[in-house]
Amino acid sequence: MKFKNYTLFLLILPIFIFSQDVSLQSFATGFSRPVDIKHANDSRLFIVEQDGLIKIVNSAGTTNTIPFLDIDARVRSTGNEQGLLGLVFDPNYSTNNRFYVNYINLSGNTVIARFTTSVNPDIADDMTEEILLTVNQPYSNHNGGSLAFGNDGYLYIALGDGGNGGDPQNFAQNLQSHLGKILRIDVSGSTSYTVPASNPFVGNSAGLDEIWSYGLRNPWKMSFDSANGELWIGDVGQSNKEEINNVPIVDAGYNFGWKCYEGNSTFNTAGCPSAATITFPVAQYNYGGSPFRCSITGGYRYRGAQFPDFQGLYFFADYCTNEIGTLELSNGSWNMTFNGPFSGNIAAFGEDSSKELYAAGLSNGVIYKIIDTTLSVEENTLSNDHKLYPNPAKNHVTIKFSPNTTKIKTISISNIQGQIVKKIVPNNSETFQISTETFSKGVYFVKINTFTGQTSVKKLVIN
Repeated sequence: MKFKNYTLFLLILPIFIFSQDVSLQSFATGFSRPVDIKHANDSRLFIVEQDGLIKIVNSAGTTNTIPFLDIDARVRSTGNEQGLLGLVFDPNYSTNNRFYVNYINLSGNTVIARFTTSVNPDIADDMTEEILLTVNQPYSNHNGGSLAFGNDGYLYIALGDGGNGGDPQNFAQNLQSHLGKILRIDVSGSTSYTVPASNPFVGNSAGLDEIWSYGLRNPWKMSFDSANGELWIGDVGQSNKEEINNVPIVDAGYNFGWKCYEGNSTFNTAGCPSAATITFPVAQYNYGGSPFRCSITGGYRYRGAQFPDFQGLYFFADYCTNEIGTLELSNGSWNMTFNGPFSGNIAAFGEDSSKELYAAGLSNGVIYKIIDTTLSVEENTLSNDHKLYPNPAKNHVTIKFSPNTTKIKTISISNIQGQIVKKIVPNNSETFQISTETFSKGVYFVKINTFTGQTSVKKLVIN
């Protein structure tokens, strides 16, 4: 990812902003350079800070005082793209308490390490570190950093091309280097790792055993689609194209093209294989322009249940414009839409255990929930009209009932997670005012129940 040279493009905007259907709702704050969001199949979110800490956010958006893991003393984060970069929990974490991290050590090299959680489920034992793999990094940038488990149970590791610019040592196409690759290893054993026999270069001296695919510049975030197991990769471009790759998990050894190609455009094809052997991106967008787009943050395909209109959309972001992009499959091709701008320089996405999506603002330390502001959930079985105003609201909202409205039993207000934040037993006046001064900014739902079983649900926005 291109962090360093673009901080001047930070847009100072409100935390809650509308753009088409996609919006961000502040969920947790106070983090320092958050670069990854993961879950452990429970209600917690684990937030990775670039300096070397992992913190736990609970379902209500509160952050534990004690970090889950603190390896700050082992991590080099002086380079803009260095630090603790990735986290993933073992598929059998509930029984083996094992998780994996990707960080840059004090020598400036990539380390893939395994840890276990202590007897306290909210605190890892930093003394249990087992270093599985170390990869020499010739420069400080293009470290990749993502970790993910595929449906095959193997650990996938995303590494950039080693840095500088233009891949001067051609690492991405060099099958004798781990750089510019997606590696695949089997970590199911009690110690160390083994290489899956189905990896494309096992038994073939042309390439290293750990390599699963190659030809990547700086894969800044990858994820597996929880519905079909396909891999999604956001690969940061040089100065022409930002690209998104989507492939099924097979054992063929994909070549994603860098540095022969940047996106679908030629970059340096000297000594390169035929274009017919390249796996080109399913989508790309131009670097530069107005607004100035510069660095893609790969995300997830939405498979949650709260926002039906999001179903199947792939979410990503551009770090410089603070836009959130979506890809929608239509007639065999992916249509791209940009939403925003938002704020905070989105550097990571994550899922919770219910497959709802979150985003991390690197520069403002905010964890956002991605929400749909046009939810089709409003209903009204009350026999007479009633009004809810102002909407959006700030300090209060007023409900005005028709004189003939059936007597109201309760009024409840719920947040986007379905938690009731206020419940009122109203008087019989035609106009009822509710204070919202203590509400966080975001989307809420006002439900009115009558004594005769009639209901009304209306969406309320607080900004």
